[in-house]
Amino acid sequence: MVKIAYIGAGSLQFGPIIVQDILISDTLTKDNLEIHLMDIEKSHLDHVVNHGEYVARKLGRDAKIVATTNRDEAIKEADFVICALEKDRNVYWSQDFHIPRKYGFKQVYGENGGVGSLFHALRNIKVIMDLAKRMEALCPNAILLNFSNPEHKICEAVTRLTSIKAVGLCHGVFMGREQLSNLLQVPLEDLQTKACGINHFTWFQEIKQKSTGEDLYPKLREVEQKGDWLAQWHELALGRILFRRFGQWPSPASNHYGEYLRWAEEFVIPQLQFFYDPYDGHPWENNQIPEGVYTVDQVDYEREWTKDWSKKLLPVGSTEEIQLENKDGSFKSSGEIATLIMESVMSNKKQWLEAVNVPNRGAIPNLPDDLVVEVPAYCDASGIQPLSMEPIPEGIAATIRLHASIHKLLVEAYVEQSKDKLLQAILIEPTVDSYRNAVAMCNEMLTLQKDVLPQLD
Repeated sequence: MVKIAYIGAGSLQFGPIIVQDILISDTLTKDNLEIHLMDIEKSHLDHVVNHGEYVARKLGRDAKIVATTNRDEAIKEADFVICALEKDRNVYWSQDFHIPRKYGFKQVYGENGGVGSLFHALRNIKVIMDLAKRMEALCPNAILLNFSNPEHKICEAVTRLTSIKAVGLCHGVFMGREQLSNLLQVPLEDLQTKACGINHFTWFQEIKQKSTGEDLYPKLREVEQKGDWLAQWHELALGRILFRRFGQWPSPASNHYGEYLRWAEEFVIPQLQFFYDPYDGHPWENNQIPEGVYTVDQVDYEREWTKDWSKKLLPVGSTEEIQLENKDGSFKSSGEIATLIMESVMSNKKQWLEAVNVPNRGAIPNLPDDLVVEVPAYCDASGIQPLSMEPIPEGIAATIRLHASIHKLLVEAYVEQSKDKLLQAILIEPTVDSYRNAVAMCNEMLTLQKDVLPQLD
């Protein structure tokens, strides 16, 4: 039997996708598969269960799908635990983003990097560390497959503080591969790449054409030099500067790797993210959370004057907006690698993984061993084996080492319940340029998010 627990399974978009990926797998479904879906809101699970049962019927899978609000029941004796949870994501993200900027700290995204990400991390570390500790008691040999951000900060807390085997999963490198495919006019399936760094701040060490073995970096340099500076500006302008100065192509996009840099706002326009008129009060005070705008170039300028948000809430069992089936009635794979990992562990079939977040342990030789890094890896029944990479260029490595210290201080702040350690992490964060404002911002965030942050004294 294979038991998979999915914590935070109630997501309208992500929940059905992951369950469908599992049910598509011949390896995972061949021997009494059980999928235990857990969410704090039982009603959120209805559409996921219905879609899973629909897929199972169509494929003739003998799979048991269970919905529960009891986390311990879901994870007991599990082989794998998938974690994709976030409490009131946009409510707190809008705070993480706007409040540091109010104090003059020019972060560009505030999710995985930037001073706002420290509070994002602490909120999720609090919940996921509790999950990891219960896993030690109820399924100590299970692998934790984490999708919750900030990936590297959360996985570092889990791997430093528990015995649980945790791996963070993100599709950022796949976004970078798509950029390269488009720029180089090489089909994605004919592109051979190796990238490493930390989550949302990864760098391609190798870009080759599979069919010929050709090193494509010379061609990429030529293509980039000829490119119009305003072409795909919001996604690539910062990356092009980094490529020119540091010699490697970064991934996934400007507003992601820009989170780790003090000067990114010169190339990223963040003002539309969670835009609101402060005259009317802050959105988290009136429960009218604004739209999260990913990048300016993706804004629909021809949108309707008024929007009926109720249309986004689909009836139970509906897959209208999710679009998980192909035109021929077959089911799509999402491309997320969680299923690949589970398959390779269960079958002992060696599998190439484009990017995983795991402790470094020498994989990137000029970064700390206990830092959680994003690297390519192989996986089989023995677990995940990171690929040995070349040293990262020193300018990039220096930036990452600073963030490694921030991660370490953040974990210590959680363990010691120490506001001082959190403030130390804030004060060395690249976007912070004022001690007084750092203290005031820290105090405001701790007060505003006191119900969801760990206790810090």
